[in-house]
Amino acid sequence: MQHSWLVWVGFNLLVFALLALDLGVFHKKAHEVKIKEALFMSAFWIGVALLFNLGVYFQMGPDAALKFLTGYLVEKSLSVDNLFVFLLIFSDFKVAPQYQHKILFWGILGALIMRALFIAAGIALLNQFHWIIYVFGVFLVITGIRMLKQKNTEIKPENNPVLKFFKRIMP
Repeated sequence: MQHSWLVWVGFNLLVFALLALDLGVFHKKAHEVKIKEALFMSAFWIGVALLFNLGVYFQMGPDAALKFLTGYLVEKSLSVDNLFVFLLIFSDFKVAPQYQHKILFWGILGALIMRALFIAAGIALLNQFHWIIYVFGVFLVITGIRMLKQKNTEIKPENNPVLKFFKRIMP
Protein backbone atom coordinates (compact mmCIF):
# COMPACT_ATOMS: atom_id res chain seq x y z
CA MET A 1 0.00 0.00 0.00
CA GLN A 2 1.51 3.33 -1.04
CA HIS A 3 0.93 6.55 0.83
CA SER A 4 1.60 10.06 -0.29
CA TRP A 5 4.75 11.88 0.71
CA LEU A 6 2.53 14.20 2.79
CA VAL A 7 1.88 11.34 5.21
CA TRP A 8 5.63 10.91 5.70
CA VAL A 9 6.15 14.65 6.11
CA GLY A 10 3.34 14.72 8.68
CA PHE A 11 4.80 11.75 10.54
CA ASN A 12 8.25 13.34 10.70
CA LEU A 13 6.79 16.66 11.83
CA LEU A 14 4.93 14.81 14.59
CA VAL A 15 8.15 13.10 15.73
CA PHE A 16 10.06 16.40 15.81
CA ALA A 17 7.18 18.09 17.66
CA LEU A 18 7.23 15.34 20.27
CA LEU A 19 11.00 15.66 20.61
CA ALA A 20 10.61 19.42 21.07
CA LEU A 21 7.91 18.78 23.68
CA ASP A 22 10.23 16.44 25.55
CA LEU A 23 13.20 18.79 25.66
CA GLY A 24 11.42 22.16 25.60
CA VAL A 25 8.61 21.44 28.06
CA PHE A 26 9.23 18.30 30.11
CA HIS A 27 12.97 18.85 30.57
CA LYS A 28 13.35 22.58 30.10
CA LYS A 29 15.59 22.87 33.15
CA ALA A 30 18.48 20.47 33.65
CA HIS A 31 17.78 18.24 36.65
CA GLU A 32 18.45 14.75 37.88
CA VAL A 33 15.69 12.41 36.69
CA LYS A 34 14.43 10.37 39.64
CA ILE A 35 12.89 6.90 39.29
CA LYS A 36 9.31 8.15 39.76
CA GLU A 37 9.68 10.73 36.99
CA ALA A 38 11.40 8.19 34.72
CA LEU A 39 8.57 5.69 35.21
CA PHE A 40 5.93 8.37 34.54
CA MET A 41 7.69 9.60 31.39
CA SER A 42 8.16 6.04 30.15
CA ALA A 43 4.46 5.32 30.67
CA PHE A 44 3.57 8.58 28.90
CA TRP A 45 5.72 7.84 25.82
CA ILE A 46 4.57 4.22 25.65
CA GLY A 47 1.00 5.56 25.77
CA VAL A 48 1.78 7.95 22.90
CA ALA A 49 3.17 5.05 20.85
CA LEU A 50 0.10 2.92 21.57
CA LEU A 51 -2.21 5.78 20.57
CA PHE A 52 -0.23 6.15 17.36
CA ASN A 53 -0.59 2.40 16.82
CA LEU A 54 -4.34 2.78 17.24
CA GLY A 55 -4.29 5.47 14.55
CA VAL A 56 -2.31 3.14 12.28
CA TYR A 57 -4.90 0.44 12.93
CA PHE A 58 -7.82 2.65 11.87
CA GLN A 59 -6.01 4.29 8.94
CA MET A 60 -4.09 1.38 7.47
CA GLY A 61 -5.63 -1.77 8.93
CA PRO A 62 -4.70 -4.50 11.39
CA ASP A 63 -1.70 -5.82 9.43
CA ALA A 64 0.05 -2.45 9.41
CA ALA A 65 -0.80 -1.93 13.09
CA LEU A 66 0.64 -5.32 13.99
CA LYS A 67 3.81 -4.55 12.04
CA PHE A 68 4.16 -1.20 13.80
CA LEU A 69 3.55 -2.74 17.23
CA THR A 70 6.03 -5.54 16.54
CA GLY A 71 8.68 -3.08 15.40
CA TYR A 72 8.01 -0.86 18.40
CA LEU A 73 8.35 -3.75 20.85
CA VAL A 74 11.56 -4.98 19.22
CA GLU A 75 13.10 -1.49 19.29
CA LYS A 76 11.95 -0.95 22.88
CA SER A 77 13.54 -4.19 24.02
CA LEU A 78 16.76 -3.45 22.10
CA SER A 79 16.97 -0.01 23.70
CA VAL A 80 17.19 -1.54 27.18
CA ASP A 81 20.74 -2.82 26.56
CA ASN A 82 21.69 0.68 25.42
CA LEU A 83 20.86 1.93 28.91
CA PHE A 84 23.76 -0.05 30.31
CA VAL A 85 26.09 1.35 27.68
CA PHE A 86 24.93 4.89 28.51
CA LEU A 87 25.48 4.27 32.22
CA LEU A 88 29.03 3.09 31.54
CA ILE A 89 29.77 6.08 29.31
CA PHE A 90 28.28 8.56 31.77
CA SER A 91 30.22 7.08 34.68
CA ASP A 92 33.46 6.95 32.66
CA PHE A 93 33.14 10.59 31.58
CA LYS A 94 31.72 11.62 34.98
CA VAL A 95 28.62 13.26 33.50
CA ALA A 96 26.54 14.90 36.22
CA PRO A 97 23.05 13.34 36.53
CA GLN A 98 21.27 16.63 35.81
CA TYR A 99 22.85 16.78 32.33
CA GLN A 100 22.37 13.16 31.31
CA HIS A 101 18.89 13.58 29.79
CA LYS A 102 19.93 16.52 27.64
CA ILE A 103 23.04 14.69 26.41
CA LEU A 104 20.97 11.59 25.59
CA PHE A 105 18.36 13.69 23.81
CA TRP A 106 20.84 15.49 21.59
CA GLY A 107 22.80 12.30 21.00
CA ILE A 108 19.69 10.45 19.85
CA LEU A 109 18.55 13.38 17.71
CA GLY A 110 22.01 13.59 16.15
CA ALA A 111 21.98 9.85 15.48
CA LEU A 112 18.57 10.12 13.78
CA ILE A 113 19.73 12.99 11.59
CA MET A 114 22.99 11.26 10.69
CA ARG A 115 21.15 8.01 9.91
CA ALA A 116 18.76 9.87 7.61
CA LEU A 117 21.64 11.65 5.86
CA PHE A 118 23.60 8.42 5.35
CA ILE A 119 20.54 6.57 4.06
CA ALA A 120 19.74 9.40 1.65
CA ALA A 121 23.36 9.60 0.48
CA GLY A 122 23.51 5.80 0.05
CA ILE A 123 20.30 5.76 -1.97
CA ALA A 124 21.53 8.61 -4.16
CA LEU A 125 24.86 6.87 -4.74
CA LEU A 126 23.19 3.53 -5.53
CA ASN A 127 20.77 5.18 -7.96
CA GLN A 128 23.60 7.02 -9.70
CA PHE A 129 26.30 4.31 -9.60
CA HIS A 130 24.96 0.77 -9.35
CA TRP A 131 28.49 -0.67 -9.06
CA ILE A 132 29.00 1.10 -5.72
CA ILE A 133 27.02 -1.65 -4.00
CA TYR A 134 30.16 -3.81 -4.37
CA VAL A 135 32.26 -1.09 -2.72
CA PHE A 136 29.79 -0.99 0.19
CA GLY A 137 29.93 -4.79 0.42
CA VAL A 138 33.73 -4.86 0.49
CA PHE A 139 33.70 -2.14 3.15
CA LEU A 140 31.36 -4.22 5.33
CA VAL A 141 33.47 -7.37 4.90
CA ILE A 142 36.70 -5.50 5.77
CA THR A 143 35.03 -3.88 8.79
CA GLY A 144 33.78 -7.27 9.98
CA ILE A 145 37.24 -8.81 9.65
CA ARG A 146 38.82 -5.92 11.55
CA MET A 147 36.23 -6.32 14.33
CA LEU A 148 37.00 -10.04 14.59
CA LYS A 149 40.73 -9.34 14.89
CA GLN A 150 40.24 -6.72 17.63
CA LYS A 151 38.36 -9.07 19.94
CA ASN A 152 40.65 -8.68 22.98
CA THR A 153 41.96 -5.18 22.27
CA GLU A 154 41.55 -2.68 25.08
CA ILE A 155 39.63 0.39 23.94
CA LYS A 156 41.17 3.69 24.98
CA PRO A 157 38.67 6.48 24.24
CA GLU A 158 41.14 9.14 25.35
CA ASN A 159 43.16 8.39 22.18
CA ASN A 160 40.18 9.02 19.89
CA PRO A 161 40.85 12.10 17.72
CA VAL A 162 37.17 13.13 17.74
CA LEU A 163 37.11 13.03 21.54
CA LYS A 164 40.34 15.02 21.70
CA PHE A 165 38.81 17.65 19.41
CA PHE A 166 35.66 17.95 21.53
CA LYS A 167 37.67 18.15 24.76
CA ARG A 168 39.46 21.16 23.30
CA ILE A 169 36.26 23.02 22.37
CA MET A 170 34.03 21.88 25.23
CA PRO A 171 34.82 21.82 28.95
